Amino acid sequence: MLTLTDTPRIYVACLAAYNNGFLHGAWIDADQDAEDIRKEVREMLKTSPAWKIGDICEEWAIHDYEGFEGIRLSEWEPFETVSALAQAIADHGPAFAAYYSTVTYGDRVADTVARFEEDYRGTYDSKKDFVMEMLDECGTLDAWEAAGMNLGYIDFEAIARDWFINDYFAEPAPNYQIYVFAYQ
Repeated sequence: MLTLTDTPRIYVACLAAYNNGFLHGAWIDADQDAEDIRKEVREMLKTSPAWKIGDICEEWAIHDYEGFEGIRLSEWEPFETVSALAQAIADHGPAFAAYYSTVTYGDRVADTVARFEEDYRGTYDSKKDFVMEMLDECGTLDAWEAAGMNLGYIDFEAIARDWFINDYFAEPAPNYQIYVFAYQ
């Protein structure tokens, strides 16, 4: 899971300051409600040096972000989307980000979070390891052994290839592992 330093954050800049040659903005924790993010942006805009030269400081842009695990944000990403993504990453870790980067359902992040929770099967060393664990959990390996089958003769790699054609897909995970998801 994420540590405190991995909390998704956005750097929001004052565009009036930027257009006048000043770098003024704030890093904001993104895993809070959208309205709380807006409040922090308003506070940042109030302290902009562009006010001192008579400019109006009400426009902003997201100029940087971190902790989103490869998910790309636009400069004007809605704070509702930023908040929902950050909260999903905080709740589910980088597996959610890998899923979101591959599969997005509808316009709402909440729809993708719901599907992720249904589709995510875990982190494994290989597709073969996933297949073996699933067969073991449902008792198939024990049944095969009880029937006198030598499991050493079963091509689990071939079974994995078949399963990952239509029923499952995998995304890279850290440490040479994979995240496994079901197709719905």
